[in-house]
Amino acid sequence: MDENLVRQEISTYAKSLFERGYSCGTSGNISVKCGQDLLVTPTNSSFGSLDPERISKISMEGELIAGDKPSKEWVLHAGFYRKRPECGAVVHLHSSYAVAVSCLEDIDTANCIPPITPYFVMRVGDLPLAPYFPPGDIRLADAVTELAETHTSVMMANHGPVVSAKNLKAAVGASEELEETAKTYLLIKGYGFTTLTKEQIAELKRRYG
Repeated sequence: MDENLVRQEISTYAKSLFERGYSCGTSGNISVKCGQDLLVTPTNSSFGSLDPERISKISMEGELIAGDKPSKEWVLHAGFYRKRPECGAVVHLHSSYAVAVSCLEDIDTANCIPPITPYFVMRVGDLPLAPYFPPGDIRLADAVTELAETHTSVMMANHGPVVSAKNLKAAVGASEELEETAKTYLLIKGYGFTTLTKEQIAELKRRYG
């Protein structure tokens, strides 16, 4: 894996997310596994203006190897890498509709967004809720890590989603799918709507894994 290419890939995807409104200010963070280490977006950095050379390189224990200081939420990412050996990238966004869902009082903690579209089921699957703790708190990282053992994505209460996948392209795609499905869910919530049946979900899993 060419580290310089990975750094450029992170910067390119981050800028795209920023320009399309999935991230604002200095919110959100991205990581990619690079060998035995992690490349992580720096603390207080904007997705819209990342310098690839200053992206943080850290060990799995959080030791800074190169670049700027990493996001304080790198521990959320590390949990996915530890629990999911196939995980190659993690994306955490403060995207508006997903954050709005994370604040609902009647949320299903086992699956925050019902299976209303096949692509949500295929790219995200069940989306459990981790309880609220302050950003960067080890208790939040522990809660997310526990859920990561059986889920590719986790919603954090009053905070937003964190999504893992085999590579950065897939993690970004799943994050986008989650945000758009959250938007759809909020539009139809309060009305009568249908969800995919257990049989339909099982068929998707048989076809696409």
